[in-house]
Amino acid sequence: MLFAARLNSTAINFLRASVSFAPTSVRTGEASMRKTVLDRSAGHSTWSHLQGSESMIAGAGAGLVSAIVTCPLDVVKTKLQAQGFVQAGARGYHGLFGTLSRIWLEEGPRGLYRGLGPTVLGYLPTWAIYFTVYDRVKLAMAQNTQADENDWTAHITAAMVAGATGTICTNPLWVIKTRFMTQKVGEGEERYKHTLDAIQRMYKAEGWHGFYRGLVPSLIGVTHVAVQFPLYEHLKLVYRPADGSESPSRTILLCSSASKMVASIATYPHEILRTRLQIQKVGPKITRDGSALADHLATQQAKASNSYRGIVKTFQLIVREEGFRGFYRGLGVNLLRTVPSSAMTILTYEKLMWHLRDLSGSMNHH
Repeated sequence: MLFAARLNSTAINFLRASVSFAPTSVRTGEASMRKTVLDRSAGHSTWSHLQGSESMIAGAGAGLVSAIVTCPLDVVKTKLQAQGFVQAGARGYHGLFGTLSRIWLEEGPRGLYRGLGPTVLGYLPTWAIYFTVYDRVKLAMAQNTQADENDWTAHITAAMVAGATGTICTNPLWVIKTRFMTQKVGEGEERYKHTLDAIQRMYKAEGWHGFYRGLVPSLIGVTHVAVQFPLYEHLKLVYRPADGSESPSRTILLCSSASKMVASIATYPHEILRTRLQIQKVGPKITRDGSALADHLATQQAKASNSYRGIVKTFQLIVREEGFRGFYRGLGVNLLRTVPSSAMTILTYEKLMWHLRDLSGSMNHH
């Protein structure tokens, strides 16, 4: 959390410091520049071109902070979600510290950051798209229906539209991330070297539809944000300072943590279904030619292809082999990862939005 807070502070300080690099044509001295950029009563800002883009920029910055800070816990959570039923005598992943220790011993510290590339590439557009669509849908509903912008209906609708839009646009990156984090290197196979290598190999083996594995449970997971963000907005409104000033950081952290925890527990099973579907690989079909090796490989391929096929069969298989407890594998690690991650993401977003609006002059219109 300390590292995340430093990243958050660094992002805001960068925005502040960048003001000093404004072109000389728009300033006649340090004092006049400061007045031109930051004086809210001036009605004009050198940074006015940022107006309308604050949500996208702040969302991308918040996603970057979240991705870097929580990657090791994301790797642990994904491995626990993906492993499924562990047969007697087989070696599986057990708990947070057991999984961390095994990753460290088998893969070294790099293993804790496997998949960071596609994770960053995924979080940046995901949060940029989400916050942009969320703010605009909520504002549009308030304008078209004359309803209060803080109305629960507006929050839920905006959250679901924004969540679905971000999910559809970025699903390929999350499939790649999951493959990176859970890849088991078999005989004659090598690890993905980087994100582009994973994209090329997946497309060659599975075609474009391979990048949309797990899309249905991901869309079902839109209910997660439909719970989280309206609840967050409500809590923030309840605990807003009486004078109407900006909520302090501790209030934002508490409200976002509470809303994330409730939403995660309520909708966690969809994450298990999504991960199990995303890890399914479809390679070139192996034909039996009479040799023992070909027969063995063909048999293994058939078993793999029949393990998780479709959301209904995947659900039935998990219930049959693991019981309903199987839908909550890795929940503890997930809460340990997502609650502080979400809190820092929203805090970073709120602070960046405030400073971006300050720079762009948008506060004059709010």
